Amino acid sequence: MHQVVVADAGPLIGLARIGRLSLLMALYGPVVVPPAVLAELNLDADRPGSRNLAAAFAQGAIQCLDLASGSEVELHRLGLLLDAGEASAILLAEQIPSRFLLIDERRGREIARRRGMPVVGLAGVLLAAQRSGLLDSVGMALTELSQQGYRLSDALVAEILRLAGEIA
Repeated sequence: MHQVVVADAGPLIGLARIGRLSLLMALYGPVVVPPAVLAELNLDADRPGSRNLAAAFAQGAIQCLDLASGSEVELHRLGLLLDAGEASAILLAEQIPSRFLLIDERRGREIARRRGMPVVGLAGVLLAAQRSGLLDSVGMALTELSQQGYRLSDALVAEILRLAGEIA
């Protein structure tokens, strides 16, 4: 199995709400999620981005993979610190050959890094898309995310824009 990206729900929902889920497929191929993350995506809900997520799942751009049997104890241990989706995404990223874990939640990122896992957030995907010529303006995407209620700190936005070359 080639290295895949394992994702938590937050970045997928953010990209779906601004109609940019295709960036993930173009950059990395199909994204893999555990069942708990798939449940958090609420594919059949009538919420912003739900149709885009459901279409991506139907087309195979988002794929669901079960955790290895015997993961329950470790899942419970991680679940004391994180929500079920984040905990199961970290475990899945450990269990299969994964390029990185796509996660934005701070505590989840810290725990994944401590476990030796490469971590990328939504901002990193936007920067990679810009560098690959798939996205003209990181700033525009960040504005769209903000308008959809996706929270990124002002300091992080400024750093992302600096890395994108969109501010000095």
